[in-house]
Amino acid sequence: MGLHRVDGRFVHVVSALSPLIAPLAPGRSTAPSTEWWGLGLSPTKRRIMNMDMTMGSTLPTWMTPLAWVVLTLALFSSAVIADDIYRRGHRHLTVATELVWIGSGLYLGPFALLAYRRHGRVIPDTSTTMQAAPHGVAAGLPGGTASAAAHLIGVPLVIASGLTIAGIDLWVMIIVIAVLATGMLFVYERSVITPTVGVQDIRRRSAAAALGVAALTVLAFDLGMGGWMLLLHYTETMPPATDAAFWMLMQFGIVLGVITGFPAVRRLQRHRNTPA
Repeated sequence: MGLHRVDGRFVHVVSALSPLIAPLAPGRSTAPSTEWWGLGLSPTKRRIMNMDMTMGSTLPTWMTPLAWVVLTLALFSSAVIADDIYRRGHRHLTVATELVWIGSGLYLGPFALLAYRRHGRVIPDTSTTMQAAPHGVAAGLPGGTASAAAHLIGVPLVIASGLTIAGIDLWVMIIVIAVLATGMLFVYERSVITPTVGVQDIRRRSAAAALGVAALTVLAFDLGMGGWMLLLHYTETMPPATDAAFWMLMQFGIVLGVITGFPAVRRLQRHRNTPA
């Protein structure tokens, strides 16, 4: 850290000692060079170097290969669910519900397969198993899938834009992800069909009700997801988005969001299923 605050005397000392130190570094030029010590780096390069060294620097090295295994299993799980729905013909009443189950594999991995087999798999021509929306313990999955999709879109978008708040891009990332997730949940709530208790037909939420449900769901969800991202940031354990470990940690955060949002989602779902 002190090497970035140098004066002319220190540079002269380094130049004088370079011929003595150079033999310890094979392949290095014996010519005096402050660049070898990182003193000639531009402010931008130096900032990038510091960021790469500090972001996620406290994470164990084995987390990256583990993350690749976890992410591969997640993609495989989503592919298996998609294959069962579209190739094997276990279609749901709405495409939105199908996407929720497929997306659940992105953050639950193989556990999504278990949940899908128990709560989401539709048997053709059997009305009792034709679920209009995830229910019971699976009620929080729409919020999780919306968050997963919002991360995949929002994180690269924020990084590419370079936008920050108070010099930190995390705040922008949280806001963008929340807005995207709210929009996706709004579309989901508007498209999903819900049987009305004691009534023969079905109903859909109004636009105002769908927006309210989406906003409340994201707010409850962010207690876990947003809190997890802030914890990683302020403990300096947030890896760069180019590291597979970042996306594995985001998977864990989405699961936390599903847990913190579940009570609100269940309450909203019971209200939706109650006759008007």
